Amino acid sequence: MTTKNNLPHAGLKLAKIAVGGAVLLGLGAATMAYAKNDSLPTVEKVELDRYLGTWYEVARKPLTFQNKCDRDVTATYTLNENGNVNVDNRCIQKNGQVTQSVGEAYIQNAPYNTKLKVSFLPEFIRWLPVGRGDYWVLKLDDNYQTVLVGEPKRKYMWVLSRDPQLDQNVVNEYLQYAQSVGYDLSDVIHTKQTQQARK
Repeated sequence: MTTKNNLPHAGLKLAKIAVGGAVLLGLGAATMAYAKNDSLPTVEKVELDRYLGTWYEVARKPLTFQNKCDRDVTATYTLNENGNVNVDNRCIQKNGQVTQSVGEAYIQNAPYNTKLKVSFLPEFIRWLPVGRGDYWVLKLDDNYQTVLVGEPKRKYMWVLSRDPQLDQNVVNEYLQYAQSVGYDLSDVIHTKQTQQARK
């Protein structure tokens, strides 16, 4: 009799322990994921006036909004009257047409300027703090000629250069660094640039 009465209680206790364990495991996984996301290192500081201008895409992780891009991907950054950064992304499709996406980047950690949020929403609603993607400067050479850009979830990544034809050793250096901070490079796309190297 006593055994029968205690069985449901024992089962209930075991169920509570199992649920509690699952919750703790879930919280632990969430904490680990957050720690990984939060630990992506950026450069110490970006001098914005030196960073502005045109960059040529050398490599990237796949992006749905760049699926139509076949070659000659560029990003041009200029300062606007609000102190934010205008973003003008362009590429050439397989049919030869130029695709353009214009957005705005908002600095999140001035005066260091290493973390930005970028919005490509229509200009009249762009002020809304929604639909903004992370743009973190992860590695940048002293002369502002090559940069690695990413975001804390490590889903997106770009290697950009001031020169459309970047030395492969430099490309490898930046990709190896990306891998060292947790990026999976198995699906990296090497961008076709048909423009000649600057002299």
